[in-house]
Amino acid sequence: MSVLYDRVALIGLGLIAGSMALAMRRAQLAGEIVGTARSAETRAVAAEIGLVDRVVDTAAEAVQGADLVVLAVPVGAMGAVAAEIAPHLKPGATVSDVGSVKRAVIDAVGPHVPEGVHFIPAHPLAGTEHSGPRSGFAELFDNRWCLLVPAEGSDPKAVDRLRALWEAMGASVEEMDADHHDLVLAVTSHVPHLIAYTMVGVADDLRRVTDSEVIKYSAAGFRDFTRIAASDPTMWRDVFLTNKDATLDILGRFTEELFALQRAIRTGQGDILFDYFTHTRAIRRGIIQAGQDTDAPDFGRAKKAN
Repeated sequence: MSVLYDRVALIGLGLIAGSMALAMRRAQLAGEIVGTARSAETRAVAAEIGLVDRVVDTAAEAVQGADLVVLAVPVGAMGAVAAEIAPHLKPGATVSDVGSVKRAVIDAVGPHVPEGVHFIPAHPLAGTEHSGPRSGFAELFDNRWCLLVPAEGSDPKAVDRLRALWEAMGASVEEMDADHHDLVLAVTSHVPHLIAYTMVGVADDLRRVTDSEVIKYSAAGFRDFTRIAASDPTMWRDVFLTNKDATLDILGRFTEELFALQRAIRTGQGDILFDYFTHTRAIRRGIIQAGQDTDAPDFGRAKKAN
């Protein structure tokens, strides 16, 4: 693969940005990758492990001469970062992001993007519960989706170039409207995370179940909730505050479904429960058939080396 951007600036050096750096290096997609992070400790670790070609102290310094700038910071911080880098952006550069909310990012970043700079929001649907500069890996985006949400009137060539980058990093790419994106992600990611946080919190509150029992018997399903609930708290706080309407909409629907299931359990309506679980099982099979997960059972066990 040939170089798509001579210089890429990554603002924030956590899981997603780190994985982007490694994926770009794997396919030789960038001439130089410059990175920065708010924390001096993060910058030091990134420099120590050679995560990017050059680590600098400020976002303003990082974007100088960059052909692509990626905002990989919590959604709530993007407006301030955009204001900081705006005077230093190269004419003709592309500014993108990796936030899991899009309307709020467009509203926060868009007004700061200078004339002649392309603004193409993006969201890679990939991640783990880990964070920080040591958490990235080049294969994170392989066979995953990246959604592009170009602003109205975006330069098609700039959009195609960013699409080519994500595809070369292993992702499948689709374009989507910002509001529809936020609704889809409320269903597939945001509300499931909120439910996981709640379930873990309930277990902590339920003193009839001891801490040792919660840990000892977690393979019964609770383990999967704890993995999701271990995700970065700053990022998820910002997600819920900035995707409030869609999250509350889906949470309301979830509550209605939960009440219906409560009623079926209380009144012994086994046929309703059976039909409901049959339908949800089919959705799981569809996810596996789409290649977005595997049905190989590992139950949290470490994979043995061949």
